[in-house]
Amino acid sequence: MKLFAHAHATHPDWRMAVALAAAQVEAQRRDAAGLHIRQPTLGWVYFSDHYAPQAQALLAELQQRWPGVSWVGGVGVGISANGVEYFDEPAVSLMLTDLPREQFCLFSGRKPLSQAPVGFVPAMAQVHADGRTDALDELLGDLSDVLQTGYLFGGLVSARNQPLHVADGVFEGGLSGVAFAPEVALISRVTQGCQPIGRVRRVTRAERNVVAELDGELALDCLLRDLGVSDREPREALPRIRETLAGLNDASDDALAHPGQFGVDTRVRHIVGIDPARGGVALADDVETGQQLAWCRRDTEAARRDLVRICAEIREELEPETLTVEAALALQGAQADHAPHPVRRMAGAIYVSCLGRGGPHFGAPSAELAIIQRTLGDVPLVGFFASGEIARRHLYGYTGVLTVFPAA
Repeated sequence: MKLFAHAHATHPDWRMAVALAAAQVEAQRRDAAGLHIRQPTLGWVYFSDHYAPQAQALLAELQQRWPGVSWVGGVGVGISANGVEYFDEPAVSLMLTDLPREQFCLFSGRKPLSQAPVGFVPAMAQVHADGRTDALDELLGDLSDVLQTGYLFGGLVSARNQPLHVADGVFEGGLSGVAFAPEVALISRVTQGCQPIGRVRRVTRAERNVVAELDGELALDCLLRDLGVSDREPREALPRIRETLAGLNDASDDALAHPGQFGVDTRVRHIVGIDPARGGVALADDVETGQQLAWCRRDTEAARRDLVRICAEIREELEPETLTVEAALALQGAQADHAPHPVRRMAGAIYVSCLGRGGPHFGAPSAELAIIQRTLGDVPLVGFFASGEIARRHLYGYTGVLTVFPAA
């Protein structure tokens, strides 16, 4: 598989942004070295919510420029490309690949995956969803159940007014995306953005979204103890509580991958209230008895380290164990100027990050995407900043989901 064609542009007029990006794509398709794909079949488009009112026209323009290409994607308050993010400004990010058409299948509320062509076996799927959709967790679970691997990746589109997603049409509400056949190799990793501030406990009593007891103790007492504040005046601790989150794991999951670090299955949820009279803590999600819980807070350094870790894991999985001297020298040169190199065996990537991680959280504009670029190299990449991230069959928060298409 050759390098995917990719481009990004910003302009007040969506037509100019698309034209600028299209010129970059066409230049790559005509490159003399033949590194990039020539005849695209599948494309990704992410555009900032400044363009949301023109979404239908924008998609029609893409379909006219590249006839026969299937398009998936969505809108974001922030969108990303290789090494750069666009927050709160009009922009578009594109990526195209030449996967055989029998190896992928788009789906939406208008065309569910159950209507896939005869013989198509969905193994994994990328999904974009509207977070306002009723019973979204159940829909994600149902979609996961029909996949051979059960693995989903993607996120909730984000916008001030119109959270739109794209699958050969523009949709509001529900979910859509693209499923891949077993022949399509994908490597996907979740990176956490929060660090636990106390030990992991088991939920021993809960009612809907209220955690009543942890390891047989009142949940609020456990929270105040981990925060190091008095249990006599819990309301005085509200400023500290507002900065605190809850990391949830299923009963059978590994809550901590390493001491002081969440595992990939941890779902972070907001604390939405406390009940001093009964010692309960309310979360922004239903909680079940037997789940594991650890109080946590956002941590920039922990997020940076974990992002580097997942990028390094992907590199190690894709790069050969032994290199010739020539290949090692070529790869060293590629690292110096962020250039792509066949040794890396990465054709393209998709990165979905939380709205709460982009921009200032990593210390500077585009810092998060720069970390990925430095670690992976100049790999074609598109993505967006989501209102919630999707991986496996779960909805996450304050995470990043990086998915790479190997080149071979």
